[in-house]
Amino acid sequence: MENYKHKINYYETDKMGVTHHSNYVRFMEESRIDFLEKIGWGYDKMEKEGIISPVVSLECNYRNTTTYPEVIEVSVQVLKLSAFKLTFGYTMKVNDKVVFTGKSSHCFLDSSGKPVMMESKYPELFSILKNLQESE
Repeated sequence: MENYKHKINYYETDKMGVTHHSNYVRFMEESRIDFLEKIGWGYDKMEKEGIISPVVSLECNYRNTTTYPEVIEVSVQVLKLSAFKLTFGYTMKVNDKVVFTGKSSHCFLDSSGKPVMMESKYPELFSILKNLQESE
């Protein structure tokens, strides 16, 4: 699958000209949305199907700085999938140099906020994610 690309905007940098650390969480979300759209299950489709998938935890590891106008290339991996929880991994690079690694974990809820067993309720999405899961 093609990686997501994000060009650093000038407003995303701090007084020192370095990309502010908080932006990497946004880049995680942008690339996750792009990933889900590419597999045919964008947030709009998930929400129409009644699936809500909030973030329950984040892990961020800053390896190198980035600056305007560099382009960050983000690869997204399905690290772990269970009936109720999904963990994505993110590797961000600039010119093949790793600048950031991270993880985000999400639960699956229905529109009333109750947990959803993905494998039985949404087997198509569960199967796609399972097939994309990184081998441990």
